[in-house]
Amino acid sequence: MKTLETTHISVLDLAKVSEGKSIADAFMQSKQLAQHVERLGYKRFWLAEHHNIEGITSAATAVLIGFIAENTKSIQVGSGGIMLPNHSPMVVAETFGTLATLYPGRIDLGLGRAPGSDQATMRAVRGTVRGGQEPDFGELIEELMFFFQEAEPGQQIKAIPGAGIHVPIYILGSSLYSARLAAKLGRPYAFAGHFAPSAMWQAFDIYRSQFQPSQYLEKPYVMVGAPVIAADSDERAMYLATSLQQAFLGMVRGDRKLFRSPVTNIDVLWTQREKVAVESMLSLLVTGSPETVRTKLDQLIQATGADELILTSDTYDPLDRLKSFEFIMSAKNNNLKLNN
Repeated sequence: MKTLETTHISVLDLAKVSEGKSIADAFMQSKQLAQHVERLGYKRFWLAEHHNIEGITSAATAVLIGFIAENTKSIQVGSGGIMLPNHSPMVVAETFGTLATLYPGRIDLGLGRAPGSDQATMRAVRGTVRGGQEPDFGELIEELMFFFQEAEPGQQIKAIPGAGIHVPIYILGSSLYSARLAAKLGRPYAFAGHFAPSAMWQAFDIYRSQFQPSQYLEKPYVMVGAPVIAADSDERAMYLATSLQQAFLGMVRGDRKLFRSPVTNIDVLWTQREKVAVESMLSLLVTGSPETVRTKLDQLIQATGADELILTSDTYDPLDRLKSFEFIMSAKNNNLKLNN
């Protein structure tokens, strides 16, 4: 039976900006977090592509991946993910071929198909869509994989660097489409349970039942994105989590702002309908002391069969975030007394 103790755990970061802080602060805090979780023994550190969202500064995702890789030594660093329809596959191959050359064996390429923002921003990011139609995600991946292959004799267009460089590819998503595609390609599948968990269970069933072994992966590999906020007590963790709840409340209202300080009573800020919407998006949210977190994450792993958890732990104060990942690792190592 899988447990937290036997499951890989990793980190997903969006370089968020809290009120009173700057974008430069957010970048330095991401570096500090990556160095911290590397020392703690987390498996990988991923950054996610988003655009035109106040308070989320990971738009130039590959640039930040290079910054994090340069300032760490051993942890896997990558994208969770690059929104491939926003980019030319050849440019992605060149970019990640460059990163993999600079930091060999340490770069991951997680791919998604969402725009990473609203439709108007998508048009600004993508410019003129080829043929006036939305590009097919599966076809874009095939094109990307072509540029990562060894170049054929006489091949006119090559990704330099990129051709012949092995960069592990992960399929990301929050839908059944992504599950089917990951299964067809025989690639690891990461589900965005940290903000859109509604289709997760069905997606995993489809991925596992339709999985086709490939040269990259012999059997299904499931990664679950989940939000976790750990503290020295259940009450403290619930209090810290109100900053995250406020951020999702802003999403519901279409009024995103910088990350806000926690509040003692979140119920005064939302209507019942808004509360239901936020709690639905955050249905996987785990809060608590290390002992509580261990119990809840064990339950999540057993329910999903996750091979790896990729965790967010967004708090207003960056020190609380560092501590949260410490508490999570102590829960994994069953070293509960250390933090209580």
